[in-house]
Amino acid sequence: MPEDVLESSLYIKLAPSRQSISIGFTHKIQKRRQVGLIYLDGWTSIFEEGEKVGRKASMIRQPKAVFMAFGTKGDVYPIAAIAAAFACDQVHYHVFFITHSAHEDLREHLSRKKVACFPVSSPPALPPCENDNTSGSVQFSFHQEKRKLTRGHRQECVVVFEKIFGDIPCLEGDLVIINFFALEGWSLAELFNVRCVVAAPYVVPYSAPSSFERKFREELPLLYDYLQAAPSEKICWKDVTHWMWPLFTEDWATWRATELKLSPLPFTDPVTRHPLWHNRSSSPLLLYGFSKEVVEFPGYWPSNVCVCGFWSLPMEWQFSCKECAEISVLTSSKNLNMKAELCSAHTELEQFLNAPASLPPVFIGLSSVGSMGFMRKPQLFLHVLQSVLEVTSYRFILFSSGYGPLDAATRVLAAETSSCLENGEFIKDGVSLFSGRLLCFSGSVPYKWLFPKCAAAIHHGGSGSTAAALHAGTPQVLCPFMLDQFYWAERMFWLGVSPEPLKRTQLLPDEDDEISIKEAASGLARAIDHALSSQVKANALEIAQRLSSEDGMQEAVQMLKASIVSQSS
Repeated sequence: MPEDVLESSLYIKLAPSRQSISIGFTHKIQKRRQVGLIYLDGWTSIFEEGEKVGRKASMIRQPKAVFMAFGTKGDVYPIAAIAAAFACDQVHYHVFFITHSAHEDLREHLSRKKVACFPVSSPPALPPCENDNTSGSVQFSFHQEKRKLTRGHRQECVVVFEKIFGDIPCLEGDLVIINFFALEGWSLAELFNVRCVVAAPYVVPYSAPSSFERKFREELPLLYDYLQAAPSEKICWKDVTHWMWPLFTEDWATWRATELKLSPLPFTDPVTRHPLWHNRSSSPLLLYGFSKEVVEFPGYWPSNVCVCGFWSLPMEWQFSCKECAEISVLTSSKNLNMKAELCSAHTELEQFLNAPASLPPVFIGLSSVGSMGFMRKPQLFLHVLQSVLEVTSYRFILFSSGYGPLDAATRVLAAETSSCLENGEFIKDGVSLFSGRLLCFSGSVPYKWLFPKCAAAIHHGGSGSTAAALHAGTPQVLCPFMLDQFYWAERMFWLGVSPEPLKRTQLLPDEDDEISIKEAASGLARAIDHALSSQVKANALEIAQRLSSEDGMQEAVQMLKASIVSQSS
């Protein structure tokens, strides 16, 4: 046998800076980056029969499913809900969840379902930097900070995977499930020889540059031919153009080669850099958490894409009040939706929702828009709402999503008008303003419970808010700020359940002057009028009826189970 190559059916891969090794199968192992020494159960040996190792591993432990999701709440929570549902259904699995430590409130929910949480210290998002610095120093500092955080974030991910998979050989049933902002998981799954699945509550939020295919073909002709020639059920060019293309950029290549000791590019030999013609992997399962009734399923998507239906979070996860959450656990979702059952501390909220008025209140919520740095002057936002109230008969319920500056602005405004109690009044988890026509609520309740009690829902176009309004049959007004929000805003307009998307300045004007505020208020009032038209209401109710029979969460679990079965057969 040549000294530089071990001919064996046993594939042994040494991860960086760890004492244990994960084992898989292949025909060749490059001796210069893999070692035939295995540490198991305190004893050392060298195996040449992979089946013996596999049998021993199966006796040692249960299969593992690692769910890995990064981003804001809308990116992470749906994946956490799938992890919880999977753990309840597949009790023989050890289930893990990896996300930002900022989502610490998930730990309690997941631990109840026997899901182990591993926090990563990186923030869910970096607010955009100020662009008015002519020297460019702020921009440079932002990118410097981003690079530093990315290095630390990826290293933490490696450490977590070592804790989960680094002790004993991987099993055939092991899974890694990632969202689109956790692409580290793809390379780490490769490193530890674990199958990877992708799950997202929205269509992939990024697209390849227009020059990507041309440059790929010119710089990597063999790999391009390899992907183009692949059968549809194998990883092919469709997978790359749909979502995989970032994995072929320099940012990921450097990390893979220097830190993980993998080939810089997926599907290539680490030594020759040539495509792995003899070893074509199946197209990875991609689960989408939306409905075919809402999003078209084009034929050019990869073959292994599954559209499950919208992924709704468990009701008890959506209450900021623990007492309300406990009530929701004791009461079925159907009954809770029929009866307004909150704890006694939130009687003001229920009274506002059920007040005898000609029209139910209009919901306004921008979720993480504030924490992402888009709401720099929250007081102007409140002035816009005040201007709308002055020229209409609407009432608003504003959810601040716990954004501190917005909560502070509402309290300042309430204090300024406190001489007249009907203008500003503090309540539990919020403030009542403008003669009781604007309720600013800093807590949270399930949209599934709230939206049926609202005339319309004004929001940022997040997938969760959009899905909740669709299920409730509530007309929408969308004001997108980034990524998939623009897609949902255009899609809702196309479906006829919302007016044309608002411009950002129609909610958050840049200038603090009367003209800007009046123009923004006028545009917002017209959009609400459109949303409340009879045709939009009818369209919203029709789609809600079509969605009523879907259970996206259960479908996602079933697809994961089917994937496990097909892999083992």
